[in-house]
Amino acid sequence: MPLSLYDVTVPAFIRGFANLSKNLAKGRAWADEQKLPHETLTDARLIADMRPLTAQIQRASDTAKAIVPRITGLEAPAMADTEKTFDEMEARIAATVAFLKSVPAEAFEGREAHEVVLKFGKETFPMTARDYVLTFAIPNFYFHVTTAYDIMRAKGVPLGKLDYIGVR
Repeated sequence: MPLSLYDVTVPAFIRGFANLSKNLAKGRAWADEQKLPHETLTDARLIADMRPLTAQIQRASDTAKAIVPRITGLEAPAMADTEKTFDEMEARIAATVAFLKSVPAEAFEGREAHEVVLKFGKETFPMTARDYVLTFAIPNFYFHVTTAYDIMRAKGVPLGKLDYIGVR
């Protein structure tokens, strides 16, 4: 059986969100142990011109949700990007995972050559669904998951590579 666009996205994104949730829980626990306000992490950035931890969760969610309408034509739920707390970030992750789990693998079948057009400002970037998944969606998802991990590590949360990968 060939590897499908579904196989390389939906299950991988669900697993990535599971790891991200565990890491957020460790971040919350660490802030509580240190008697730090949660905003020390939720509002943290790696550098001033980057978005904070909350936005990294939102962008990872948006990337994962967007594969469905772009590839299959099925509708994805709108989310307002208003998360500010650990509970709200967890709810966003849970809603995204629930949506991804609701999408049938069959909806991706035969869609590799389907045209996907990304728009950034006035520029458009047409590509096949296959190229979109491999050169944009997967790298973008992991960019934001990694940045969330890096923000927490930079603040002192005791996370390691195995936390990121999801072994522990």
